[in-house]
Amino acid sequence: MKSLIERLLGDALATLVAEGTLPEGTAPAIQVERTRDPSHGDLASNIALALARSAGMKPRDLAGRISEALPADPAVERTEIAGPGFINFFLAADASTAVVAEALRAGERFGECDEGAGRKVQVEFVSANPTGPLHVGHGRGAAVGDSLCRLLRATGWEVSSEFYYNDAGQQIENLARSVQARCRGQAPGDAAWPEDGYRGDYIVEVAEAYLRCDSVAAEDRQVTGAGDPEDLAAIRDFAVAWLRHEQDLDLKAFGVDFDVYFLESSLYRSGEVDDVVGLLVEAGRTYEQEGALWLRTTDYGDDKDRVMRKADGGYTYFLPDVAYHLNKWRRGFTRVINEQGADHHSTVTRVRAGLQALEQGIPEGWPDYVLHQMVTVMRDGAEVKLSKRAGSYVTLRDLIDEVGRDATRYFLAARAPSSQLTFDIDLALSQSNDNPVYYIQYAHARVCSVHQRLAEAGLAWDREAALAQLTLLGNEEEQELLRSLARYPETVARAAREAEPHAVANYLRELAGHFHTFYNAHKVLVDDPALRDARIALAEAVRQAIANGLGLLGVSAPERM
Repeated sequence: MKSLIERLLGDALATLVAEGTLPEGTAPAIQVERTRDPSHGDLASNIALALARSAGMKPRDLAGRISEALPADPAVERTEIAGPGFINFFLAADASTAVVAEALRAGERFGECDEGAGRKVQVEFVSANPTGPLHVGHGRGAAVGDSLCRLLRATGWEVSSEFYYNDAGQQIENLARSVQARCRGQAPGDAAWPEDGYRGDYIVEVAEAYLRCDSVAAEDRQVTGAGDPEDLAAIRDFAVAWLRHEQDLDLKAFGVDFDVYFLESSLYRSGEVDDVVGLLVEAGRTYEQEGALWLRTTDYGDDKDRVMRKADGGYTYFLPDVAYHLNKWRRGFTRVINEQGADHHSTVTRVRAGLQALEQGIPEGWPDYVLHQMVTVMRDGAEVKLSKRAGSYVTLRDLIDEVGRDATRYFLAARAPSSQLTFDIDLALSQSNDNPVYYIQYAHARVCSVHQRLAEAGLAWDREAALAQLTLLGNEEEQELLRSLARYPETVARAAREAEPHAVANYLRELAGHFHTFYNAHKVLVDDPALRDARIALAEAVRQAIANGLGLLGVSAPERM
């Protein structure tokens, strides 16, 4: 309905331009929003305030001229000028109920649109170092990133999801030496234990599997343990493959899969890291100082220049990041979204600077970033900090095993990534209206129970007859529910456009609240067949929106609770 009003306003502006009221070339972005107060209509626009100066008119006067120029449409009952110059739109009764028919006929595709128009977008998320089990921060990235992929697909984008493994560098060396120490029978606290070694019990599991000569399958390879405690290279290969497999199992338990798994080490094998150095040197963006090779990132907004190649010949971590993103660009991804932890904030400017310095036609501000803040896990009012198996953090699998996948996914996606998140285990386990997952899923199950009781009563529901009776939905609770339902497609489109899956989570809680209010106030299976059919249609449309919205978050919609 918003798109209809936007189109009508566009036609009205064109009329005013043609008659000289507005100057030639007037083509503003028309904003139409849903009103908070039903007495102010269903939709409102501030277009008159935005154009008053260019028209040389008072906003209220211009609003009146725009209203007069609006083409007639049966969906609009009337307009009203409010405040300093807002135009409020009151929809006809059948227009306000049209969303019910739309939801029932679209079914699982209700809320989808073609805004992406088949354009390609790559979403990189999780991208954890293969040095240990996934922690709850990785879980938040997985919940947000996977939901974002689902939203983009629902709005017409061709999405490729990608996991980047940092399988090179000092942390991998620390992993290999930690496993080697365990293979030699050493433990944390021993004199020979590596200074930066990993201490979790999972290191023992890796060492035992290596010594047994187990085989482990990672995404692109199968590695068999050599069983030799002195073969550090073999230990490194096995440990990385073992932990990649472990992380993959955690993600599958979380309902997350990827189209592409990319290894940092492949950038070195292919020579792409060296190629990037060559391009930057050729572009004149580097200089030598104290034996190191520096990149002039200050030319692109960084607070200081950055070392690319250290004096010992090794590369700093941000150089392979630049090579990786050049690889993405060359694969044809003109839009890329990186979902990462807030600790990556400092790398954003450096990576973008490095890409600009390559002079490869990459636009400024590419790629996009969604950075999530830390997660604090609480139980019984106290913070949960440790996992014995991981050694120093709560793992994603800990949460899944304790509260289930649905609650874990919802809670980790339900707040803006830029906000710190407190995961309350007690709340996630509770079967009460305070638990948003339970509250939303219960609304879905309630509608399913209506159909069950209808069948038990030997009654039938005629969908097409119901759609002809929707004007019977006239009480306050029904109207509020209709208004809330109408916001679902807009919410999906905006959440995808702004990379904000939490908007869907918050919307579903509001929709469930309006449904519970309606359901508690009014009997659905009334004696009047026409009203009964209309109310079932409304409830079924709400059920469809909830099921579809939960699906976008990777959360199930149970028929029974």
